[in-house]
Amino acid sequence: MDWEFICKYLPLYGKAALLTLRIGILGVLLAAAVGLICTVVQYYRVPVLRQIAAVYIEVSRNTPLLIQLFLIYYGLPKVGIRMSAATCGVVGLAFLGGSYMAEAFRSGIESVGKVQEESAYSLGLGHLQAMRYVIFPQALSTSMPAITANVIFLLKETSVFSAISLMDLMFTAKDLIGLYARTAESLVMLVAFYLIILLPISIAGRILERRLRFAEFGV
Repeated sequence: MDWEFICKYLPLYGKAALLTLRIGILGVLLAAAVGLICTVVQYYRVPVLRQIAAVYIEVSRNTPLLIQLFLIYYGLPKVGIRMSAATCGVVGLAFLGGSYMAEAFRSGIESVGKVQEESAYSLGLGHLQAMRYVIFPQALSTSMPAITANVIFLLKETSVFSAISLMDLMFTAKDLIGLYARTAESLVMLVAFYLIILLPISIAGRILERRLRFAEFGV
């Protein structure tokens, strides 16, 4: 193991990790928003939008992120829609993640008894108010493990961004391996930075899940 090589290129990995994290966070936030919208229109059976959401979820979940990125980055310019590689990464991650988040939210909402919704209506709350103040807070504690798993999954999926020339962690590792043939050192730094990014998220997700469950049961 060449520690001098590792120390020399550690800052380069740090820069790539920041890019990976920035794109990943934006993509995850957009994915959560898309997933929540899809869940609401399906739960309340909104005409037309419900069918569109169902088709989107099936298409998104059953196609690889790499193919989606290629279609966005290389296909959309053919019809006059151009975007930077970073924007493409965010959009691709949101497109893929939205369907997984929608399923996580749906499973959580379906775990909330109908009596909760009926009680909210009896108090004079509208559909969106019932969702916001009664149904969703309870569903969130149930779906938190799935949401955390989806966040980790989406951040790991950023490893394919190198295919559209984004200088993320994977791109940096592949570049150094190609230039200097330092495979072991490059991969060790790659694994280390992914662990630095993902382990805190996993721990925070478990802590948040416990707190939500305690709050739900009034502990």
